[in-house]
Amino acid sequence: MSHSSPPEYQDQNMDFFPTGEHQLIADTALRLSADLLEPNADALDQGGGREVMLKNLKTLAENGFMGLNVSADYGGTEAGTVSFALAIEALSGGCAATTVTVSVTNMVGEVIQAVGSKDQKAYYLPKLTDGTYPAGAFCLTEASAGSDPSAMKTRAVKDGNHYVLNGTKLYISSAEYAGVFVVWAVTDPDAPKGKGISCFLVEAGTPGLIIGKAEKKMGQTGSATNEVVFDGCRVPATAMMGAENDGFRVAVGELSGGRIGVASLALGIARKAMHTAKTYIKEREQFGRPLADMQGIQWMIADRETELEAARLLILQAAALKDAGKPFSKEASMAKLFASEAAQKATYTALQLHGGAGYIKDYPLERYARDARITTIYEGTSEIQRLIIARETLKAL
Repeated sequence: MSHSSPPEYQDQNMDFFPTGEHQLIADTALRLSADLLEPNADALDQGGGREVMLKNLKTLAENGFMGLNVSADYGGTEAGTVSFALAIEALSGGCAATTVTVSVTNMVGEVIQAVGSKDQKAYYLPKLTDGTYPAGAFCLTEASAGSDPSAMKTRAVKDGNHYVLNGTKLYISSAEYAGVFVVWAVTDPDAPKGKGISCFLVEAGTPGLIIGKAEKKMGQTGSATNEVVFDGCRVPATAMMGAENDGFRVAVGELSGGRIGVASLALGIARKAMHTAKTYIKEREQFGRPLADMQGIQWMIADRETELEAARLLILQAAALKDAGKPFSKEASMAKLFASEAAQKATYTALQLHGGAGYIKDYPLERYARDARITTIYEGTSEIQRLIIARETLKAL
């Protein structure tokens, strides 16, 4: 009987523990999270705090957090995906609404670096990494193209040395203050589904790019989420990023990287909620002793802590594989699925451990629960992650 490792693990480097450099970045993120983000989180949640958030985004850029995996040639940190994951986890414990902006902006920088032309990289990347642009935005989702982005209807029609974009994108994070938009549009409507889509860079303020209504959301309310309309939006042919009709492949690849960010964000919220709960149950007394001394509560803590530690290991594995240039799509989906679902249980457990106090807005528990809820939905629902994991697992046989 053979005891060799399964084929998919034979060549993987499993040493993905954080280095001293990784920890330095995580510690810096944790400090900025506590000093800048957390004091503004409640104001953002209540509909204010926008000016402070924009100031905080600039400070984060100045500290290297808007280009963690971008080359130093363009002002990036070159810290890699493991550092990105640890930074997002640390920041999200302070304010998930601000952190989602950081995560998406890093994604925008990575896709420009990966497939942008020399001129595109030289023009856009420094503006993202130094905070000239408060954020970057992805324009992929549409009314009929959510879990199936290949069904998009937005068109880009060639007109001389330009393309004219028409269509509507939904649920675009940071649209109100993004400096550049990565936009996917159909350039060959006769091509097989998913094969005739191209990718464009559209700068904020371009005529025909219209920022529509802001969505009123259950959680992460401080993060702007808008409809974005392209109404005869005319861009030069040089705005196309990568090869014509190759945009869908680019989108799929970037979504995998984005799932590491969402998993890390979910983990950060969950860890903050559990830290708050553990502090509370050690201080709160009932029946003459602290809640933390009660076995039933201890078991709740043990289960959640085990799940969150497992989530962190899945995230680090996916991040390390990406840094090593190895396939990581399945692992990113596993991390995103497990971490986002674990965050639901952790935030609700933390709220439960506070009893009635957890339901009161004087405590941040209800905000943590609301902020965590979306992580099972955006960047691919939990159901889509399961499809990807099953597909990749069966394909490897």
